[in-house]
Amino acid sequence: MIGDMIAKVREEKGITKTELARLTDINIGHLTHIEKGERNPSHKALKNICRALDIPYQQLMYTYDKQLSEEQEEYGYINHISYDKVPAVNKIEDFIDCPSSLPGASLAVKVTDDAMTSALKKGDYAFVEFNSVLNNKEVGLFKVDNKILIRRFIIRKGKVLLKADNKDIETIDTSDSDNFLIIGKILNVK
Repeated sequence: MIGDMIAKVREEKGITKTELARLTDINIGHLTHIEKGERNPSHKALKNICRALDIPYQQLMYTYDKQLSEEQEEYGYINHISYDKVPAVNKIEDFIDCPSSLPGASLAVKVTDDAMTSALKKGDYAFVEFNSVLNNKEVGLFKVDNKILIRRFIIRKGKVLLKADNKDIETIDTSDSDNFLIIGKILNVK
């Protein structure tokens, strides 16, 4: 997945592979292997690539060693991963203990609604792993229409549905033209 993200960003920024190789002092053959997902860049190489692409390093680091399924690639999963934005937090309430069973947690967010009542109650904390790959029916944190939501990620017929466990809350039916972001995976639910 990291190679796909590097290629996506490079192409969106109008930088050729040859130019990126020159800017990073990485052999173009090695860069090609990285973009094809045949090799992972070292942390130093990834930092150099991010610096050359003028994007934050940590956002791509979250995609390190992650693989997309055929279904996720077909859907265009990486088009909904943010590589140049980070969540804005207007208040840090406190620090809470992170269970050792959730080593990938990046932060904990307080659940603000009853959408996922069978898994998370309003007021519970959801532990989030940023830019993690969501498999079908896993619970994630999303930005949709300027709202931050916790929903179940469902891929159906090349489309993504964001479904609440609470049957009183409507399912969000996305399309390729919808502007939604996958912030991360909720780790403390099944």
